[in-house]
Amino acid sequence: MGKILPILALLCTSLLTTGCPLLIAGAGAGAAAYTYVEGDIARTYQAPFDKAFAAAKETLTELKMSIVEEPVGDAIESVIKAERSDGTPVTITLAMVAPNITEIKVRSGVVGYWQQKVSKIVHANIAQRLQ
Repeated sequence: MGKILPILALLCTSLLTTGCPLLIAGAGAGAAAYTYVEGDIARTYQAPFDKAFAAAKETLTELKMSIVEEPVGDAIESVIKAERSDGTPVTITLAMVAPNITEIKVRSGVVGYWQQKVSKIVHANIAQRLQ
């Protein structure tokens, strides 16, 4: 009971402060699952980091989103900050999990008004490029 109480208190606190519990939504049979936490939609791709990074940048160009800052990071983790034509911010965070596995998180919108639909469209476009 001594270890359970602090864990339960931490879980309750995180649910109250984030406003959104962890949500895992499948994209269909055989498709990858997205994880949604605090505005980020994350997905792991079987692709080397450099190929995933190029796919993310190409996606932003195709969707007519402007990169507002030079990507920050290295070949293990990088962040690309962009915005839609209406000024809505879009952030793509890439992290190497293993040599041929990259996790990509996409966040679109601002605190309290995350645009999951846009984030999922970005992911779908990246996934298509990485096939």
